[in-house]
Amino acid sequence: MRPIIYCLPLLFYLLACASDTTTEMRKESKRGSYETEAHRPLFHFSPDSMWMNDPNGMVYCEGEYHLFYQYHPDSTVWGPMHWGHAVSEDLVHWERLPIALYPDSLGYIFSGSAIIDHRNTSGFGENDQAPMIAIFTHHSAEGEKAGTNDFQSQSIAYSNDKGRTWTKYEGNPVLENQGIRDFRDPKVIWHEASKKWIMVLAAFDRIKIYSSADLKAWKLESDFGEGYGAQGRPWECPDLFPLEVAGSGVEKWVMIVSIGRGASNGGSGTQYFIGDFDGTTFTTNDPVEKTLWVDWGKDNYAGVTWSDIPAADSRRIFMAWMSNWQYAQNVPTKKWRSAMTIPRSLELRSTENGMRLFSKPVQELEQLRKESTNIELSEKPIALPALAEIQLVFDNAVQEDILFRLSNDVGESLIFGYDARVESFFVNRNYAGKTDFAEGFSGKHYAERTIIKDEVSLHFFIDRSSIEIFADEGATCMTELFFPNEDFSQMEIATYADLKEGVLYELSSIWE
Repeated sequence: MRPIIYCLPLLFYLLACASDTTTEMRKESKRGSYETEAHRPLFHFSPDSMWMNDPNGMVYCEGEYHLFYQYHPDSTVWGPMHWGHAVSEDLVHWERLPIALYPDSLGYIFSGSAIIDHRNTSGFGENDQAPMIAIFTHHSAEGEKAGTNDFQSQSIAYSNDKGRTWTKYEGNPVLENQGIRDFRDPKVIWHEASKKWIMVLAAFDRIKIYSSADLKAWKLESDFGEGYGAQGRPWECPDLFPLEVAGSGVEKWVMIVSIGRGASNGGSGTQYFIGDFDGTTFTTNDPVEKTLWVDWGKDNYAGVTWSDIPAADSRRIFMAWMSNWQYAQNVPTKKWRSAMTIPRSLELRSTENGMRLFSKPVQELEQLRKESTNIELSEKPIALPALAEIQLVFDNAVQEDILFRLSNDVGESLIFGYDARVESFFVNRNYAGKTDFAEGFSGKHYAERTIIKDEVSLHFFIDRSSIEIFADEGATCMTELFFPNEDFSQMEIATYADLKEGVLYELSSIWE
């Protein structure tokens, strides 16, 4: 049998109008330049120019989501790290702000986190306003070149104007290195039960947990991770947070850890552990050798979650760097390098295989939807806009392959879907355009299906150079880059499974 192919007095008024017109002209200019720039994502955050990697200091403050990020303002490849800065009122449309933190005598500004010190435990607050505190790694390039092992230490800075200007603490570093070569990426949270600050810090092949009353003096509490999960070195960018298991009233703690090498499909990746935290020690009941992945794709790394989300919201919102250290400095973009994933809401659910972390796109993304088209199974290819969101549910699918092919007029294609034989989702980017810029980019990549049932749901977002797939309501996720010479313009679907529902949304650019 052959598969079916489915595929604002007058002066003030005039001034205001001039201002509005200027703003609109700037928007139009930016939109136009981005649309013609090869591979520029149009609904993912990217720097206007130069190099970006890990998201840092993600914190919510007075109606704004802050995104800081590793940034090199002088090159499109990695170099002396700064903290770039952007803010958003809706997690979708971003305003780029001036650089927040610059390198200094203690070194480059590596990854870290930010919090609102509501109790002013640090003493940095002014006029009864809670300060924003950034906690980051100082990286001494001179120390590294000299062959020492203590060239990374932890420091803090504070802001009393909603993150627009920063003052570094005169007593930095607040946590010195005792001789661990990879000693970085502090994530700080307030632990209400013990009334203290907790820091999780990557230390080569494990996570060190520290506590503090004032964000200045830190005490080592415990270690976690020796022998656990994927052991690719180094461990990086940890996060620790509580989540209620859906429908149970039970609270568990999730620890996220990124690894530079050794991910499920090679290179960089992000794993997680589910357990308990008592203010001192994190423990997990998961098998030592079991690795749970936040995202199985090649291009989801260094992801962490926002701090200080209002209790009325209660979501745990995650964003990651959309690239992989195997080839990040070589991807075929010219003015800029790298983008962030779309923001995702994380949930814990019980499954037949135990508790698992589910990811779903934040609902704010729905405002980008323009026209919608119902998808039906047909031999005729489906017209595909360059920016698209697609939702499908298939029945009678557990034993059937579901194959998607995105293609363009120059013969390039991205193939992805569900392989029933190995009970896995996959993305094949061997034929999706440019692949020869770095070893390790091309290939067919798999993601184990963690929930085996007859119904298969697929929710995916297509930007000009990326796809993010959320399968089985976000139980399995894959994020993958691709670099076609022309935008993909049509989609075909091949399957014997029944399509219960399907809809395609054309999406707007966030820079409009």
